[in-house]
Amino acid sequence: MLLAVSAQAADVKRAPFGQLADGGPNGGKVEAITLTNARGTSATVITYGAGLQALITPDRDGKPADITLGYADLATYISTPQYFGATVGRFANRIAKGQFTLDGKSYQTPVNNGVNSLHGGTKGFDKVNWTVVSVKSGDTASVELEYVSPDGDMGYPGQMTVHAVYALSEANELTIRYTATTTKTTIVNITNHAYWNLAGEGSHRSINEHKLTLLADAYLPTDVGAIPTGEVRPVAGTVFDFRTPTAIGARVRDASDPQIVYGRGYDHNWVASRTRTAQPRLMAVVEDDVSGRKLELRSDQPGIQFYSGNFLDGTSSGKSGHIYREGDAFVLEPQVFPDTPNQPDFGSAVLNPGETYSNTLIYRFSAQ
Repeated sequence: MLLAVSAQAADVKRAPFGQLADGGPNGGKVEAITLTNARGTSATVITYGAGLQALITPDRDGKPADITLGYADLATYISTPQYFGATVGRFANRIAKGQFTLDGKSYQTPVNNGVNSLHGGTKGFDKVNWTVVSVKSGDTASVELEYVSPDGDMGYPGQMTVHAVYALSEANELTIRYTATTTKTTIVNITNHAYWNLAGEGSHRSINEHKLTLLADAYLPTDVGAIPTGEVRPVAGTVFDFRTPTAIGARVRDASDPQIVYGRGYDHNWVASRTRTAQPRLMAVVEDDVSGRKLELRSDQPGIQFYSGNFLDGTSSGKSGHIYREGDAFVLEPQVFPDTPNQPDFGSAVLNPGETYSNTLIYRFSAQ
């Protein structure tokens, strides 16, 4: 069932992952592409949702484990969607009431998170089948995927052509690079929604003892619907201060801060910078003292959404047969700020014809 593209150290293998009933790109055939390096790390990407289905890497004793949440089969991705490892867009995170205005014209996208739109609407990039453009092996193993979103898709203007490149290097870095172009002026915010547990997704250990560092001096408070209020609030003296390594669970239930109550924990955007940077820089570090695993995340985006898995409610059973519950994983999503199209002080999420949007995420894995 596996087709090896190369026998070199950085290897690529392709395998079927299921069939979509409604056809579409590739005749509805969903593939799994596994990238492997010589350090015992592998990343499996599925064409459905251009998603990271598995990331296996060794602990300090050399024992491998899959450290990202996901499902073993396509049917469960469809029946119980949770954005596990998915590429989310056209606009990741939330847009207030699903509404925005461009050049004086109002647009309405589907609301799927209370009264707001989340991750592109009811059928965002996470719920479509992407096409494999190329696979490569050698010093780096990579796969490039493409999706063409038609003009008017989920209410967004312009035909948007999106590319997602996953590349695994011998330096134990997984790079995800998103690019997009459009035929009409539109808005865009694309990121990856991987859920991580450095102990292993089937380990029965929560992420509460994981130590998190966020290189950000401020965050964006929200209303009860998780829409930013417009304030940029310093983290100093608050439960949102992760500038030094802090256990995720240390303050995740601290009801003295209304923001924690609103999100049932952390589900907020940290301000790493006010604009996109020229090169990816370190945004977050997560360490698990028990396994020794460490994750470092770099990106060129201004914001990073940290979500502490507050809404994992036991309705999803993962690859290992483990029921996922609150605190079983964390999510880190580099992006532009939520609801930017409706908040002028947040900058711009506009993409014009002739321009290219990009978001580069670099995950570096190690074991201490």
